Amino acid sequence: MLVGKKERVIMGIDPGTSVMGYGVILEKGSKIELISMGIVRMDHLDDHFLKLQRIFAKTVALVEEYKPDVMALEAPFYGKNIQVMLKLGRAQGIAMAAGLSKDIPIFEYAPRKIKQSITGNGNAGKEQVAAMLQRLLNFKETPEFLDATDGLAVAVCHSFQRVSTSGSGKSYSGWEAFAKDNQKRVK
Repeated sequence: MLVGKKERVIMGIDPGTSVMGYGVILEKGSKIELISMGIVRMDHLDDHFLKLQRIFAKTVALVEEYKPDVMALEAPFYGKNIQVMLKLGRAQGIAMAAGLSKDIPIFEYAPRKIKQSITGNGNAGKEQVAAMLQRLLNFKETPEFLDATDGLAVAVCHSFQRVSTSGSGKSYSGWEAFAKDNQKRVK
């Protein structure tokens, strides 16, 4: 939905294996407005691969519904539990694959960078981020899960970077670009 050079739709995703948060904003020049935010639940599914299938299907459906010009994802943070990191990395990869399958450029941002760009504090809590987004985008309803505002925060963070197709985030315009930049990860 690239209406003009001054407008673009940005989808932000906070990948997770129990709950995936997403937010969609419309950027008009230097102004942003909320289009949608929500969550995709997977905590009722026991099978990890069914969760990944749901992430892919729901992300593709969101892309088809909102037609974003760009997708921004929260990069997995570093943790001590290798199994949790592996599952989160898979969730992020599946969300990326869904966007790439629809030729959407992908950017990723570290959690600290997202919090810093929204609140000015890289150590801000989820509640602080949500409160700042409510003020910024002028919405009253408090999402049932903070994962929704986390997804929204990723989209707003990307907007604040004023990045088109290159810049501070990692961007991939398709499988070829991703494969070329990640030769060690592709067999």
